Amino acid sequence: MIDYEDALDYSAHWMDLIQKNEFPTKERAYEIIDESKTNFAEYYNRNWLEYRKSVTESGDWAAVEWGGSGAVFKDVLGREYLDFLGGFGMMDLGWSHPDVVNTVKAQLERSPMPSQELLDPLRGVLAKLIASITPGDLKYSWFGASGTEANEAAMKIAKLYTGKTAFIVGVRAFHGKTMGSLSLMGKADFRVPMGQMYAGQVYHVPFGDAEAVEKQLEICDKVGIGVAAVMFEPIQGESGAIVPPDDFWPRIRVATKKYGALLIADEVQTGLGRTGKLWGVEHWNVTPDILTVAKSLGGGVMPISAVTTTEEIYRPMMYPNPFMHTTTTGGGALACSAAISAIHVTLRERLWEQAAEKGVYLIPQLEKFVAQYPQIYEKITGKGLLIGMHFKTPELGFKVASGLFKRHILVAGTLTSAQTVRIEPPLVVTKEQMDLLLNRLEDTLKEISRTI
Repeated sequence: MIDYEDALDYSAHWMDLIQKNEFPTKERAYEIIDESKTNFAEYYNRNWLEYRKSVTESGDWAAVEWGGSGAVFKDVLGREYLDFLGGFGMMDLGWSHPDVVNTVKAQLERSPMPSQELLDPLRGVLAKLIASITPGDLKYSWFGASGTEANEAAMKIAKLYTGKTAFIVGVRAFHGKTMGSLSLMGKADFRVPMGQMYAGQVYHVPFGDAEAVEKQLEICDKVGIGVAAVMFEPIQGESGAIVPPDDFWPRIRVATKKYGALLIADEVQTGLGRTGKLWGVEHWNVTPDILTVAKSLGGGVMPISAVTTTEEIYRPMMYPNPFMHTTTTGGGALACSAAISAIHVTLRERLWEQAAEKGVYLIPQLEKFVAQYPQIYEKITGKGLLIGMHFKTPELGFKVASGLFKRHILVAGTLTSAQTVRIEPPLVVTKEQMDLLLNRLEDTLKEISRTI
């Protein structure tokens, strides 16, 4: 028989700690660090400790984050770090944006979750807001908690509407890790260990190669394989902020219409201003049939994702069965309140314009390092504040990331490009903070260049 007393005591202990903004002694903070490392190793994922540079390269005491504001966060020892990772695109508004936090607090005190039977107003409000800010005649939305959920829903909507089953996606693409979205993954490392996945055909083509997409659509049409949708990120995030040629999106838009396939834009990472436009596809004036968004939609406060499409395409999700695709917790009141506030702040501050201006400043500065350190760098890619630093080898990328963390700058690699380190700060990052990044990066590069 299980004795629950230990669990009761442990949960009560941590409920008390959660109330604290700081700790009276360093000894107490050290205990939390040690406990966190033990818990991760014994109960969560041991290799996380060895892989995460923020743990393995932090010196005598591992960094255990505790709070933050804007582009700065603190660990339990009170040490400050500049965040140039931005939660992999989640922290567009920075850490703990007060408007979003206060909106969620107000909703929390009234009604954290809906009944799921009656009408919860915020779900409708958020759906209307998204319809008002997305391109073209995109109108109806469905809500989940993560990007992969939104992409799974997009796949189902495409299949329901077209009656077809095949998908065309990009090499090195990243659309999530649940079984459907994982089937669209463009890297073997994550696909092969899982074996058989989505039973429909999935065709991978080089990202940015419009001719390859056109040719694959033509071949599928000739041999009678029905393509439900062509799906791409406007700018590939996890492969290293790869920007396609300017003719790519316009050409695949024409091709999908020609062959009766839908066009899905995975804006999970690029959406809501990250690349210098409110939506990544707006760089090429293209309206997709389906658009997905997540990460920054919750304002860095709550997890929420959305898939939005036209009334015509969404109709099979409503009739005859309005429960064709549902989730109990997706689009809950707290998540919707966060998203409503996050959209408001993004529009009010015109954060996409800030991202564009800051990218115009930062990218050329980084390109100077490419010219200065050709033995270290390959190239710089990206738009706005979705930037990839590509290095000659994965080992050099690791040295740069760990060197920056020792200098209290947080960056990280990408999941489908081992030798690429992303620069993806909150869109509210200041010029002074960007200059600090550049100064500390230069110091790191000088140190590395002396060893190679």
